Amino acid sequence: MYEPIRTKSVHAMADPGDFPHRSREEELDIQLAGHLAALLAVTDELGLGEVGDRIADQVARLRGTPPARHTGRTDEPALALHRRAHALAGRALVVAASRADTAAAILAAEQMDAHTAAITAATTPAAPARLVGAL
Repeated sequence: MYEPIRTKSVHAMADPGDFPHRSREEELDIQLAGHLAALLAVTDELGLGEVGDRIADQVARLRGTPPARHTGRTDEPALALHRRAHALAGRALVVAASRADTAAAILAAEQMDAHTAAITAATTPAAPARLVGAL
């Protein structure tokens, strides 16, 4: 009544030699380099050259080649850029900590602190000026 199946099933396990495998460390390196490269783009957008150079050094160390640098600027507000940079630095910190990369973890933590300060400064209203001797 039914013909036997003559082709391989699409549900069969792939042959282990069919695709390359990467180690956990290699995957974390790729992920960390990606987060740092995204942070570098936002850092360049904010015009933070010295910090951008430090981030670029870490990306080059992880990838083996220097990253492309962001040259154009958008009209996005600085506050939105600082928030994005803070989130990216947080992601980079998590990956750096899980791969025990002290240099990248320190850099990411410093960037989180710097962008937190910038966000706080931009969102906190300035205190009214008080005259000396006024009550």
